[in-house]
Amino acid sequence: MKWISPFRLARLGMLSMNRRNVDYIARYNDRASYPLVDNKLRTKLLAADYGVATPGLKQVIRLQHDIPRFREQADQLGSFAIKPAKGSGGKGIVVITGRDGDRFLKGSGNAVDLAFLERHLSNILAGLYSLGGSPDVAIVEDLIECSPQLNEQSFEGVPDIRIVVFQGYPVMAMLRLASHASDGKANLHQGAIGVGLDIGTGSALHAVQFNRTVHTHPDTGLPLNRLSIPDWRTLLLMASRCYDATGLGYMGADMVIDATDGPMLLELNARPGLAIQMANGQGLLPRLRHIEALRRPHLTAEERVDYAMGRFGAPLMSPANPEPEPVSSP
Repeated sequence: MKWISPFRLARLGMLSMNRRNVDYIARYNDRASYPLVDNKLRTKLLAADYGVATPGLKQVIRLQHDIPRFREQADQLGSFAIKPAKGSGGKGIVVITGRDGDRFLKGSGNAVDLAFLERHLSNILAGLYSLGGSPDVAIVEDLIECSPQLNEQSFEGVPDIRIVVFQGYPVMAMLRLASHASDGKANLHQGAIGVGLDIGTGSALHAVQFNRTVHTHPDTGLPLNRLSIPDWRTLLLMASRCYDATGLGYMGADMVIDATDGPMLLELNARPGLAIQMANGQGLLPRLRHIEALRRPHLTAEERVDYAMGRFGAPLMSPANPEPEPVSSP
């Protein structure tokens, strides 16, 4: 992929990290609201009050002497996920997909024993994965059984949908597909594939891995340009309601689609990364400025979603209106 100058990136409307931090995160995110999204347990409880579904909660482990309680319940646990409440970037998450006798099978297929999980819980409580290394809480959740329509597109992991929400409007989205390189995790910096999604329809626009354009999944070989997300408007509505719940003006909502229970919120992020622009092949800045310029913002999540779908949906491609040129990371 050819190098693109900073001036070209600016013309494409690419939001830089400094501008994101100063003009959007610092300006629109009240610091008092950060604990609501930096703690996954608090996010789960808050989301429920606003009709936003999250994976079922099996157990909360707050103290080291709570770990034996996990041991007592382990025999009844089939598939589940262990997460640090204050973790970020997928760090500290262990996904267990099943059992092989006394051993637990990870999403990658590797088997671990109960002692491994107990040590991991102890490390979470000690703050090994938390922001700033502060003491943490471990959450044991139901494992998402991915929608069959999306499950075949991922590899050794559950795909999720990142939606950037600004002032309650969903302005940009991408599907994150796990790969062998990402060890089954849907994190782009670890090697997951980012597929830009049309806000209007939930259909694929463009895809990248390690900031390079890709057309097929490197592990499954399936084409990425035919992807379309089911229950798309519901996902956007849930993401928009998270603004009402938290008051955060600029955030990322990470969603999944469960085969049985449908769309769910995984977590919220008050400092969403900028790789979503690479996945979409276009910048966030024009969309953010458009929302800022609205004289009469829409008051309900339904109104905001309908406006965003109509305004930011990809126009029909034609020779006079070609597909946006993919860009490399600034």
